[in-house]
Amino acid sequence: MYESEVLSDLASLPADPPEMRSKCHKCERPLSVCWCRALPDPPLKPNNRIIVLQHPAEEKRSLRTVPMLKLGLEKGCCLIFRGKRFPGQHLNLEELLRKPNTLLLYPSQNSVDLKEIRENQLYSSYNLVLLDGTWPQAKAMYSGNPILHSIKQVKLVIDKPSNYIIRTQPTDGCFSTLETAAESLSILEDNNIYREKLITPLKSLCQYQLLNGAVSHESKEFRIKNNTYPKLVGKRLNKVLRSAEILNQK
Repeated sequence: MYESEVLSDLASLPADPPEMRSKCHKCERPLSVCWCRALPDPPLKPNNRIIVLQHPAEEKRSLRTVPMLKLGLEKGCCLIFRGKRFPGQHLNLEELLRKPNTLLLYPSQNSVDLKEIRENQLYSSYNLVLLDGTWPQAKAMYSGNPILHSIKQVKLVIDKPSNYIIRTQPTDGCFSTLETAAESLSILEDNNIYREKLITPLKSLCQYQLLNGAVSHESKEFRIKNNTYPKLVGKRLNKVLRSAEILNQK
């Protein structure tokens, strides 16, 4: 009896899928939450190029910033490669990673301030590699790809909070991939337009989310320092905080 009832219920379901909300053909988000109107128009064309190595899990996030970066720059100025092992099946990626003018943005003890690269200007342009994922994912990508270890490492030294206020950052110095690219291009190009124009879609997204129930988030570091962090600090987070403190002292 139960089986026949179930089959009867299934038979009553419509054959066609339910009507989905209309999506923007550019950002592929529902039109009600599309941020394309905030993109630079026309897209910006830097002399330097951004190469994003994206962890597969990052592509599934609904509030990603890499699409904003790709659409905000002219075609070919932002290359995205997804995976955990590189170069893997990606054609021409190994050649790009081995070029002498390629830099890896990674906050190690050997990394140098990106401003020093701009001041010395050994090359007319650079390929800047960004690891897109959570800090544990980025660290695992770096550790698991020896080809990255031979690339000159650089870091951003920025004394301001992230604009990605609807997402909790581990430390005060953490930024979204979009913000990292915008700050880096502003330094390398010596032009604030990248810092101003590229993050406008992110601000638009955050404003919409806040108006519809989201709340502003301080970093975990800020909350810990102000005794408002609701959980015990685990070993992983404690290590990240210590690392950030050491790097900020340099």
